[in-house]
Amino acid sequence: MDVVTLGESMVTFLPTRPGRLADVPSFERAIGGAESNVACVLAALGHSTRWVSRVGADGFGDHLVARIAGYGVDTGSVRTDPARPTGVYFRTAADRATDAHEVAYYRAGSAASAMSVTGTDLTAARAGRVLHLSGITAALSPQCLELMRELTAPRPGRPLISFDVNHRPGLWAAADGAGVLLELARDADLVFVGEDEAEHAWGVTGGPAAIRALLPEPALLVVKQAAQGATAFARDDAVELLRPAAGGPPAGAVDATRPERSGERGGAGRDRAAPAPSPASVPRPATAPHTFEPAPPALEPAPHTFEPAPHVDVVAPVGAGDAFAAGFLSATLRGLPVKHRLRYGHLMAAAALTTPADLATPPGRGHADRLAALDDEAWGRLRLGPGWTQAERAPEEANTP
Repeated sequence: MDVVTLGESMVTFLPTRPGRLADVPSFERAIGGAESNVACVLAALGHSTRWVSRVGADGFGDHLVARIAGYGVDTGSVRTDPARPTGVYFRTAADRATDAHEVAYYRAGSAASAMSVTGTDLTAARAGRVLHLSGITAALSPQCLELMRELTAPRPGRPLISFDVNHRPGLWAAADGAGVLLELARDADLVFVGEDEAEHAWGVTGGPAAIRALLPEPALLVVKQAAQGATAFARDDAVELLRPAAGGPPAGAVDATRPERSGERGGAGRDRAAPAPSPASVPRPATAPHTFEPAPPALEPAPHTFEPAPHVDVVAPVGAGDAFAAGFLSATLRGLPVKHRLRYGHLMAAAALTTPADLATPPGRGHADRLAALDDEAWGRLRLGPGWTQAERAPEEANTP
């Protein structure tokens, strides 16, 4: 398996016309979930993927599993919970950045929030070259947070851990969510974080270099800078992360000799039928919440690559971050240079940005390869609009060779 993802997916209801939720008369059904979105895009790009999760024993759960499997994703490790429902949410058609935008989540007590160390197939979750996770899962329940800590804990033979911070303040019942996200990110090999969310979560205002100073541990750190582009910080070994090491585990596997920080997690599990612990009872790292100390000044900054985003005629911003992660991971699995990994991320994000739903059909690999290989001048002239993924050379690709 190339990539395994783990996290909650929900049935999404999209309005049939603009307006307040109180005024919209009907909705169209779709699916949405950060981790399953990544799995679906990667599967469409030709990679073997698996989604590990939990759904209710209801029609919405059946729909989710069938739709995600329809993309070619392995759903055999998705468990059905007879006592809890599948999460759903409704949203308006307006841009999420505007005050007019509304989202109504119905996910509290969902089946996915009952994911736990003992109630999840950990072998299936660890059976890929990459395990992709996001901060959303950690916010769903104390059991989910314990599961995330178990999966990201350093251990011999661990798959490469890809972690999208996905800071969602509204999901965190505890005040120290930002500290938990920093803890998880520091244990990952590849981290995706938006420049804006790093500021909101951790108070980092010095741009990508300041974020890297706060997060020196990941071999690859990708800082998304909205329409401006993205910056990747890579250690010397980052390009080789997924190439097999001679006589040993994959190069991305965690070294068993890596020192653990005080308070790092063990493998003790908790059955889902047991009373849920309060957030305060879940073990925390030794670093106090909200103490976001950068790396020591003596630490040399890692090499970095900035790649501007192409101009995109945006239809809806939902799902763009997930698509970016999928594009970057796809290029990483193929061993492409960091510059091309960033361009693949931008292209997959552009596919999501030019459609109204969370999931979009990505461009074919040949199409994406051609665009990613453009020289800098041609890349800078690239303009992508609705329908650009459906043809080898769509009209919206303005001024490209």
